[in-house]
Amino acid sequence: MIKYVPEMTSVVMEEIPDMVTLAVDISNCTGLCEGCHSPFLRKDVGVELTPAVIDKLLADNFGVNCFLFLGEGNDREALMSVASYIRNAYPDVSLAIYSGRENVEDDIYALFDYVKVGPYRPDCGPLNSTTTNQRLYRVSHHDDMGQCRFTLQDITSRFWHRHVSQ
Repeated sequence: MIKYVPEMTSVVMEEIPDMVTLAVDISNCTGLCEGCHSPFLRKDVGVELTPAVIDKLLADNFGVNCFLFLGEGNDREALMSVASYIRNAYPDVSLAIYSGRENVEDDIYALFDYVKVGPYRPDCGPLNSTTTNQRLYRVSHHDDMGQCRFTLQDITSRFWHRHVSQ
């Protein structure tokens, strides 16, 4: 089961460039990032994120063209199932995920349109710092004789116009 925190769900304009994004905080985070801004998300809090919940969230937030999972939770199968539901039920909605891991598996890149990797490290700064260790990739999907292939474009520098000093 994948859980989200309804009170933290919001429409944002700056998390994914050029997108009106519904940002959904996922609980049961397995990361241990130093300086985490929401350490309570490591706990089993919130409510289950189901297809019915997703339908309501998207209906209630007209104009959203991107669904962002802020975290992966601890149930990979449920995460991939819910993301696949969005992909199939809402083909005009892009999928994004912020993972605190250094690397993610190819099936995540194959499903999502935007993938942020890298744990937050205070000494490197956030995504809008030129010294960040984190990366945001735009994923381009293409069919190669029935095989789903993808290419990654690092778009992290799109955040650097809002540079913060270390």
